Amino acid sequence: MSSKQSAPKSARKSASPERGGSKAPEVPEPAGPRPARLTAAASIAGLEGLALLVGGLYILVMGLLGKPDSPRQAITGGLTMIALALLPLAAARGLLLRRRWSRGPALITQLVSFPVAWTLISGGGALIVAGVLLALAAVVTLALLVNPTATEALGIGPRES
Repeated sequence: MSSKQSAPKSARKSASPERGGSKAPEVPEPAGPRPARLTAAASIAGLEGLALLVGGLYILVMGLLGKPDSPRQAITGGLTMIALALLPLAAARGLLLRRRWSRGPALITQLVSFPVAWTLISGGGALIVAGVLLALAAVVTLALLVNPTATEALGIGPRES
């Protein structure tokens, strides 16, 4: 057996954690308190996810118990909204726990909010207020998530060239 073949095995043994035979590297816990900006971003994302969940449950229940024009469409819409609620809820939890992966889903959720807000604003009436609030929440959350304090707290630093 050559030394080229034995070196990777020894490197793998020393790099793997001792517990459970798992080969995933351990991620260090973030140091220091969670910044208020990160908590605020997580709160807004959580509220958005909760609103989607409540709206989806309402549509689903009305589709099952009410007299919708199309029960199948109401049920599908409700289930879709419930499924969509999982992304901002997971992102909010990840942000609270300071997981770096959570920033991407949180950013995506906010970017997707803009067309929804525009549609609500274009709907007129009371929907204008909802659309403006959604757009405002998206702008605030985006600003909080790209802030250097929040990115450092998540372990995301500047890219090295």
